[in-house]
Amino acid sequence: MATLVTFHAHPDDEAIATGGTMRLAADAGHDVVLVTATRGECGEPVPGVLAEGEQLWERRVTETLAAAEILGAKRVEFLGYRDSGMMGEPTNDDPACFWRADLDEAAERLAAILREVGADVLTIYDEHGGYGHPDHIKVHQVGRRAAELAGIPRVFQATMNRTRIMESMRERAQEMSDLGEFGDDAEKRLRRIEESENSFGSPEEEITHAIDVASVVDAKRAAMVAHRSQIADDSFFLKMPPEMFTEAFGTEWFIELGRRREPGTPFWTDLFDGLS
Repeated sequence: MATLVTFHAHPDDEAIATGGTMRLAADAGHDVVLVTATRGECGEPVPGVLAEGEQLWERRVTETLAAAEILGAKRVEFLGYRDSGMMGEPTNDDPACFWRADLDEAAERLAAILREVGADVLTIYDEHGGYGHPDHIKVHQVGRRAAELAGIPRVFQATMNRTRIMESMRERAQEMSDLGEFGDDAEKRLRRIEESENSFGSPEEEITHAIDVASVVDAKRAAMVAHRSQIADDSFFLKMPPEMFTEAFGTEWFIELGRRREPGTPFWTDLFDGLS
């Protein structure tokens, strides 16, 4: 069997972006390893979750270990960098933060783990980190370089299917506009949706793999629940009806480095194709 390493920026990213893929891989007998660049120090804790004197990073480490167990990861590693916060925040200037890390030094930390576990497949993020977070962008950069250093043949960039999300948003906005729910702001609302098109995910034509994780979506949801310091029980995601949650999170999208899918052809559905 093969070894999958999923590389993420912060605790909870693994559950949201690749949780289903991890669980499917573990169920198929593959070894799953989770590597997280930071401990999520800059997250905003749900009120009342932290115990008196408890540091956020301590809770997020505990949550990561719990989520990893749910998703079938047998090993969890933290690279040891600090959370950089959102783009443009003063925390971006912290010399200990991931965004400021030397590329080759950070890549070697990851490459050492890749070599040690005998990684066959590595997941990172797309080149803009899904939505522009500095640590997510750095995961892309560090992950690509580490794969070169360790000789990892298959690298997949986790992303969102921007095309389908935008189509859904336009349809919903148009329905609401037709019902008069936007009033005089209808055109403005629709224009904002159009303006957001290039700010997240990747267009469908760039995506190579669509992994159907509907069969393990309950495990993915449970892993999200494990991150209680960041995802409240009454959050929009966790209040979704099961069918809506499956629709939103039941497919995980990837772009394989060095491979292109011809327009109009089906997505590939297996990150381990050809690996024993």
